[in-house]
Formats: sequence, C-alpha cells, structure tokens
Amino acid sequence: MNIGVDAAALGMANAVTASSHDVNSVYWNPAGLLGIESSQVALMHASYFANIAQYDYAAYAKPIDDRSSWGISLIRFGVDDILNTTQLIDSQGNVDYNRVSKFSTADYGFTFSYAHKLPLDGLQYGTNAKVIRRVIGKFANSWGFGFDLGLKFKSGPWDIGLMLRDITTTYNVWNIDEDEYDKIKQAVDGQNQDLPESTEITLPKAQFGVSRLFEYDRDYTFLAALNLNMEFTKTNDIIASDIVSIAPAAGLEFGYTDLVFVRTGLGNFQKQTQIDNTSKLSFQPNVGLGFKYKGIQVDYALTDLGNQSAALYSNIFSLKVDLSIFE
Repeated sequence: MNIGVDAAALGMANAVTASSHDVNSVYWNPAGLLGIESSQVALMHASYFANIAQYDYAAYAKPIDDRSSWGISLIRFGVDDILNTTQLIDSQGNVDYNRVSKFSTADYGFTFSYAHKLPLDGLQYGTNAKVIRRVIGKFANSWGFGFDLGLKFKSGPWDIGLMLRDITTTYNVWNIDEDEYDKIKQAVDGQNQDLPESTEITLPKAQFGVSRLFEYDRDYTFLAALNLNMEFTKTNDIIASDIVSIAPAAGLEFGYTDLVFVRTGLGNFQKQTQIDNTSKLSFQPNVGLGFKYKGIQVDYALTDLGNQSAALYSNIFSLKVDLSIFE
C-alpha cells in the first residue's frame, strides 16, 4: 500500500496529495474524487525484480450527486510459482525432486472510498475503508482492516490537501497453519524454531500537499506541486526526529491543449551514511509522459518503483478511461 499508483502521479514523484482529482484519488486522497464528472476506471500493471513479482491495480469511481462521490480499488502485489524445496531430501537423506512443490505469496488491498463537500466553499473530505489480505501459500494468511482520512481545500488555482493514512493504525491478524509450519521449521538449523508474531500493526502516516495550476492562452497549462510526507518515527528522511520524519517531494506537469503532458519530479530525499561515516543526501528523479484523447488517457513514467525495483529505474504504464465516452 506504500508503492503508489498511476504513472502520471509516479512521474511527478508522488507529489499529488493536493492535485489529484480523478479516479486515482481513491489512493492519493479520496477527497479528490469530487473532481470527477462521470464514471471513471483506471488500470496499472508493473513488474518487480526482473518480472519475478507482479504489481497490479484497478479502480472505479463515480459521482453520487453534485456534492458526493464514491470509488473502489484493488491492489495486488504477488510472487507466483515459488519453489518449495524444504522437502527435497527425504528421511533417508536422498534427493527426491518429486518432493518439490510450488506456492504463491501475495498481498491484496481492497479500498472503498467516499467523498463529500463540506458547507465551507472549497472544502471537502474523503475517507477510505481498507481491507488487507495477505497469503503465503498454505503456510499462513492474514486479514487486516484500516481507515484513511483525506481533506482538500480549493481556492482558485490553488489546491491544498492532507492525507492521513491508517489513522487508527491498520491491524493484520495472521493465521498460521502449524502443521505446515512444522514441515519447514527444521529446514535450516537454528532458524524458524518459533512461531512468528500473529499480529502486524501499520502505524499512521501523513502527507501534506500544495499545488497551483497556471494557464496560458487556454492551450498551455503548468502544474506545480509540493508534498511533505511524514512518518511518526525516526527514519533516514532529510528531516528526522524522534517524533516525526519528513521527506519532501516536488512535481511539475506541463500540458498542451489537454492532450499531451510532460512530467518530472524529485522525491525520496534520504540521508545516507557512507563508509567513512560522512552523510550524503540522495534523491530520486522521475520523468513521465501522458496522452489524452476523448476521455482515454495513457500515461508513462520512468521511475524507481517503490524504491525497491531490481533495476535502478522502472518503466510504468497506466490507463484511465472516462466511461461517459460510451454513453
């Protein structure tokens, strides 16, 4: 749930908490769902680690009336056909390849979103109810639940957004198959001797964003956006304390006749300790392109997906469709 969705947002280094106003707001800030005028659907697929892991996302959103909207989304991150070689050697010490099996491990995130305008002109809020499902073959599975809260305020060309993720903390409760666990706990001497913890807790995070849209001669647009991504623990972020750590991100988007878009962004500013104990500042640049025609938008981003991809940069494509074109 931390990777991000939509190549347009990834190309802007995820600095879209304030500017997101389409179906992908179900992830970035549900308050932005009020920006859609008709039903929209979004899709994205990406690969990790030389196509070993697959990351998929789908979302749908629709206005309820002129003051509210709703949306749903599904995210899957999985690795399939993993070889289980823990039973490769039988009780007599013989290698038996017939004892090798396969299993999959996958994380799922299902989100239901709702957005509504508040009485104060320009102010709106959105909420996410999340269900998290994690599966590790026959060995273990878990269910988790959590909530997000988003706020957005619009004044002319300015947008201000606040996204509070996992505001109640998100709990995942694991169910471990002890019979299956007994088969693997002796696979490596001295490891996996005790059952893992059965509860996982995801702590709250916050993203604060500001964006401004500039328009020139009705044909050209320029969007500038800034995010402050906050975690309530000490990390390697450029601003870090025992109470909160802050990582800034900035994104730019140039648009021509609402048809072609060019994007760039800088994010993931980190302090890295070198071998000689000196500190070095690192950051992640992103670039992207987008094309929109009659309600169909295709976006591309060159980015280090989730900052954990096998190669330094990843090629990301996403699709967004305004379903009113079929009406």
